[in-house]
Amino acid sequence: MQSIDQFNFSGKKAFVRVDFNVPVDENFAITDDTRIRAAMPTLKKILADGGSLILASHMGRPKKNPDPKYSLRVIVDHVSKLLGVPVQFAPDCMGDATAAMAAALKPGEALLLENLRFYAEEEGKPRGEFATEEEKAAAKKVVKESQKEFTAKLAAYADCYVNDAFGTAHRAHASTALIAKHFDAENKMFGYLMEKEVLAVEKIMTDTARPFTAIMGGSKVSSKIEIIENLLTKVDNLIIAGGMTYTFTKALGGEVGNSICETDKLDLALELLEKGKKNGVNIVLAVDAKIADAFSNDANTKFVKVGSIPEGWEGLDIGPETEKNFAEVIKNSKTILWNGPTGVFEFDNFTSGSRAVGNAIVEATKNGAFSLVGGGDSVACVNKFGIADQVSYVSTGGGALLEAIEGRVLPGIEAIRGY
Repeated sequence: MQSIDQFNFSGKKAFVRVDFNVPVDENFAITDDTRIRAAMPTLKKILADGGSLILASHMGRPKKNPDPKYSLRVIVDHVSKLLGVPVQFAPDCMGDATAAMAAALKPGEALLLENLRFYAEEEGKPRGEFATEEEKAAAKKVVKESQKEFTAKLAAYADCYVNDAFGTAHRAHASTALIAKHFDAENKMFGYLMEKEVLAVEKIMTDTARPFTAIMGGSKVSSKIEIIENLLTKVDNLIIAGGMTYTFTKALGGEVGNSICETDKLDLALELLEKGKKNGVNIVLAVDAKIADAFSNDANTKFVKVGSIPEGWEGLDIGPETEKNFAEVIKNSKTILWNGPTGVFEFDNFTSGSRAVGNAIVEATKNGAFSLVGGGDSVACVNKFGIADQVSYVSTGGGALLEAIEGRVLPGIEAIRGY
């Protein structure tokens, strides 16, 4: 596999799949440019070598083709500012005019294509309503066939391909997986961001220093089932946090009041506990909770044992005893994965548990542990608490990270590595 560090982009046009799917406000001003900044090392390396850039990304989930609300035009000025060169904009990612713009690029120049998802061929699935399953299947077949031509045209713009969009690596889309087949092994590679993400996941899942502790939050057991099952074959300690706490608590006979709880997953929770026991995994559950009489930052609160939550009250964070228990396990770990907060951290009165977990991870990291934080809410936590630079790695790839943890081969990675 080619390394971006070893590749000389001089005189080359590089098609770079970036993840510029950034949030914008009602005036189309960027509210968080983290993803754009994360791609800069890769883009600047290509330009510094004397290459030119063809930047491709999606934005949002457009339902019609095209939808001005999801135009990448709004980010051009900001990308130009960060990159240090004026970025040209192609008002389409297809067509003769765009091909001509790509062909005319000189070394040191950059071109941003319009939203790839303005074409159904990017995702490879038809849009719209269908009267029957047969009609839908026929439409899907048509899109899959036209996707081949779409992909070939994208590839024809460039001499080499760089995937720096880990957040989309779990999707077998035209620009993230299929396009790589048009380039030989010497001319396709990961960008710096993608490379870091892949190495971080591999360090967690295959090159593991022990004890290995995973902290899994989230509201539903059902959304994390495959991740938890895979982790139960790899970790030494599994800390269950967030809304999942109350499903496990109820399954063990506790009272959870009005707390979020999947009553149809109680047997599943017990099965997971049994699997953990068979595999010698120390599953750590909350013992106390900070409860509230309403889902509000200003609600009345108190601390109770986690299985003794009265009706009319709901658990919105872990309690102080659980904070100590979780922190002790984390501080004694050498590999740490954090995916999901301990409570409703968006409310300032319910941040204590997540902050305690974050601080414990920071302490363990200072003592030599490798810590990976991933998933939107966990990333928001470390940013809110100002500790993002004190953990080993903060992943930008939500869904992709979760599927990698589940043990799946990601199409965007497979397309470059060729296994």
